[in-house]
Amino acid sequence: MEKVRLDKWLWAARFYKTRSLSKQAIDGGKIRVNGDRPKASKEIETGALITLRQGWEDKEVRVLMLSDQRRGAPEAQKLYEETAASVQQREKRALERKTYGATITTPSKPNTKERRQLQRIKRDLLDGE
Repeated sequence: MEKVRLDKWLWAARFYKTRSLSKQAIDGGKIRVNGDRPKASKEIETGALITLRQGWEDKEVRVLMLSDQRRGAPEAQKLYEETAASVQQREKRALERKTYGATITTPSKPNTKERRQLQRIKRDLLDGE
């Protein structure tokens, strides 16, 4: 296999549960291929650098193998390799979330003051990049 559609590869690599969810992520701008914002039909090749956002996490992965079939998780993990910088950045952000999140925990829905605190923390985290 030389080329595979991006939405199919993301689904086969188990980043998204369905192809329609991977297409929505691509259309929503959460996926970048070699720094560019692609379309779902873009054909990717081995060696491509894909940056994707899943919830709080930003991941940067290099395509090692191509597949258009969804298989088990161990096989899917062989399709890509996460870059060392990406792993380090995710661990740093997880620690920051854990540190800040511990101060603003509520058993119920946040009130106006708590919501503003959360927005301030998120803004500070994004500005710190």
